[in-house]
Amino acid sequence: MKNRAFTLIEIMVAVAIFAILLTTFTGFFLSAVQAQRKALASQELIDNVSYNLEYMSRAIRMARKDLAGDCISMKNNYEITQQGRGIEFKNYQGECQEFFWNNSDNRLYESKNEEVLPLTPAGLEVLSFQLGPSDSWGQGQETQSRVTLYLEIKGKGEKPELQPEIKIQTTISQRNLNVSY
Repeated sequence: MKNRAFTLIEIMVAVAIFAILLTTFTGFFLSAVQAQRKALASQELIDNVSYNLEYMSRAIRMARKDLAGDCISMKNNYEITQQGRGIEFKNYQGECQEFFWNNSDNRLYESKNEEVLPLTPAGLEVLSFQLGPSDSWGQGQETQSRVTLYLEIKGKGEKPELQPEIKIQTTISQRNLNVSY
């Protein structure tokens, strides 16, 4: 019986093939992990933007005309604040409420009952918050008021190339008709 041994060349070829396969599979694995991180970051961004827009839309939709002028100008529905970066109104409970963008820390905030709370988490960066044309707000008129919100927001993180960015716009019409009964 003859013992068969591997030659040095056969071992080197086997190790080279194994190294090539290992490198290929590692590359695929790292690409999949990076894609998963980007997908999770996108989902987090979309969830937060969706929640914030829904929350603001509901409050703006339920706003009432300030007949007494104790919150904003008399007989107005909405008022621009914060040098064009905010909107203030009287909510359905008769309280002054404001949504605004603080561009020093790039977050959206809500002010209600003299309490200011952040709407967007620290992990997101608001790049732009714009309010639609104030001539559609029905100030002092008997028209159906509507407000357009435009929001540009992106994730913050260690790797900017993995951070998603979204631009979204929505128009909200006031629930209560702007007419005298």
